[in-house]
Amino acid sequence: MLNRSPRNLPVRVVTFIAVAMLVLMPSTAGAQLGPVDLGAADSFAVLAGQGVTNTVTPTLVTGDLGTHPNPAVTNFPPGTVNGAIHQADAAALQAKNALIAAYNDAASRTPATTIATELGGQNLTPGIYNSLSGTFEIVAGGTLTLDASGDPDGVFIFQMATTLVTFDSSAVSLIGSASPCNVWWQVGSSATIGTNSDFSGNILALTSIQVQNNAVVEGRALARNASVTLDDATIDGSACITAAPSPSASPGPSGGPSPSGPGTPTAQVPSVPSGGPQTGGRPTGGAQIGGLLALGGALLAAAAATFAIRRRAARHE
Repeated sequence: MLNRSPRNLPVRVVTFIAVAMLVLMPSTAGAQLGPVDLGAADSFAVLAGQGVTNTVTPTLVTGDLGTHPNPAVTNFPPGTVNGAIHQADAAALQAKNALIAAYNDAASRTPATTIATELGGQNLTPGIYNSLSGTFEIVAGGTLTLDASGDPDGVFIFQMATTLVTFDSSAVSLIGSASPCNVWWQVGSSATIGTNSDFSGNILALTSIQVQNNAVVEGRALARNASVTLDDATIDGSACITAAPSPSASPGPSGGPSPSGPGTPTAQVPSVPSGGPQTGGRPTGGAQIGGLLALGGALLAAAAATFAIRRRAARHE
């Protein structure tokens, strides 16, 4: 018969705590997905490797605009940048290196849930998603709904081996306190945001990004290796830029360097990772959950050992 004397109370308390930790851990795993750290690229709404082109339209960019190593920035004006323009300077190089790290971070996150290529009509909660086809799209007029279920820090990561395409008049709708700053699109080749699309999130493309006529991106358009092309588009990074945009730098002639010239950095305000606390560019959830599981297991093992010792001592008595 189990001895229920006061001597066994600590054992029962430790056992209860350990079991509770192990049982409740799965329900908290989703909340542990950390944001992607943009580091020095935080203040940039548009960043490219081979130039940024506006198609002679009143495109509006809120946040810094940069390109490295190709300094070409074309048709600003008539495009407007509410921030600084960095053309192959030190700030653009730092941002480019930070983008590479962020891209690799987003691409390496696990575990991912595999879903349909067509995102239109889906309602998703925070998590990591990929598709069997290696591409994602939103059909013309379709809407992808991202529901953070009341958690403003809920993170969504979409991983693509190849392309992201949103067709005309499609949308990404955020509900339940979801933030565009915590939506990440890791694109293995190129992204195309279609005419009249209403898009949310940070596009991290390996190759190029094209934002078509009258499309709105609430977030960022960041292309590692090729160009960013904007056609009467709006790129609004204001909600996500945690570092103040760099002091405004007026561009020179269309497609040419700024008056300061390539290689002359514009003063930067130190950046803070968007979407939450700094994580060093790596996911924090796995380490936190693993540590708590180890603690719960250790407590349970200690309780079991103590109980066994006391049972043996009781029998000798």
